[in-house]
Amino acid sequence: MTDLKETRIQSIGIPRDKASEPTLGIEPIILGERYYSPSFAQSEWDKMWTRVWQIAGRVDQIPTPGDYVCYEIMHESIICIRGEDSLIRAFYNSCQHRGNQLVTAEAGTLAGGEFQCAYHGWRFNDSGECTWAYDEDDFPQGSPCGNANLIEIPCDTWAGFIWFNMDSDCKTLRDWLEPVASHLDTYRMEEMKRTHWVTVEGDWNWKCVQDNFNESYHLPFVHPQTIASMNEHHSGCQFDLYPSGHCRMLMPGGGPGPQYSGSADRTFRSLKQEFDYWEFDPEPYRENLSGLRIALQERKRELAEAKGYDFSRYSDEQLTDHYHYTIFPNVSFSMKPDGCIFLRSAPHPNDPNKCLFDMWYLTMFPNGSKEYYSNSMRDWVSIDHQVEHETGIAGEVSCGPGIDQDVAIWTTQHKGLRSRGYRGEYLPLQERRIRYFHETIDSYLAMDPT
Repeated sequence: MTDLKETRIQSIGIPRDKASEPTLGIEPIILGERYYSPSFAQSEWDKMWTRVWQIAGRVDQIPTPGDYVCYEIMHESIICIRGEDSLIRAFYNSCQHRGNQLVTAEAGTLAGGEFQCAYHGWRFNDSGECTWAYDEDDFPQGSPCGNANLIEIPCDTWAGFIWFNMDSDCKTLRDWLEPVASHLDTYRMEEMKRTHWVTVEGDWNWKCVQDNFNESYHLPFVHPQTIASMNEHHSGCQFDLYPSGHCRMLMPGGGPGPQYSGSADRTFRSLKQEFDYWEFDPEPYRENLSGLRIALQERKRELAEAKGYDFSRYSDEQLTDHYHYTIFPNVSFSMKPDGCIFLRSAPHPNDPNKCLFDMWYLTMFPNGSKEYYSNSMRDWVSIDHQVEHETGIAGEVSCGPGIDQDVAIWTTQHKGLRSRGYRGEYLPLQERRIRYFHETIDSYLAMDPT
């Protein structure tokens, strides 16, 4: 039915060239201690987390000078602030007097245009300079003003996200992200609006999340509803492992794959919201489900302008297929024609057996639309509603209908990884992105601490 091999020659959109396959080992390396050992978690922190680009928030959270966001990773807290010169800078959230954190809010605006430490009153401007200290003349080493400044770290923006890196010798953000950045520029994520923002704490290691989103082998069992509307079988998909450590999966959508043995009615029900929105009649394809994908692409292309969409930068495949990118070490972008599921796992600050998991949905609203039905989230969203950050415990707070199914499996997997009976991975070829992920971690762990 739907298969990558059936697609037409591409002239626009994301390149679909197959990346060269790296040479991967075959002996088991994904042993249980990687998921629960405090010493392994400490090595990850010392040698990997302090070297990689990470996301602090969205650019639209800090539109005016003095606005800031604060992001915590392990025991570190990072402030990203927009200055009077409109530049966004990142600093460690630590007063240079005796270390007190300057802000505790997730986001805010500087009162009077400066940070003021609540402990002894020291003040710092939006470029990190110490501008005032109580009893300035009482410091034998000289005034702190202009000297005891906040510690700045690399900061940049891409796709509407604010990124930071704790390694002063890091690659530029763009170099770090390639080729993913050039691919995803097509989607213009900087024009999307975050309409769902959920963080849950769960009883699993952060790598369980990234392992999960580095494979699609689980779809028929964890997401059985998907087999009626996409070609999840590995023979119809493409997997790319890039030298940067990032990965990609291309999975045909808009109809089931050739292995599908269910009914046409099940497929039609699965895609009903999309068919209705695009005024598409699937009945002519009841006996030829393989024709749905291209017919739906053509219909979207035909009605795009009338519906308020500019698909001129998309290939036809991007109108139906699933473009899933995993960014090393802990972010996934699952791209849709009308939005993006953003997924992130972060280590718990005190316990490697726990994780903080983020799910955001970014919606591309059609031109002129104030409200929109997000098919991925099965929810109506408003462009005027400022999304609130929902937090809680996994299982008690929803991450959306599809992602909830993933969340439900990670606790039992983590428990199994702790078993004396688990002796290491036994992977099919289609799960090689997981092996590559762990080998990339190991390449960092072979370095000296930063």
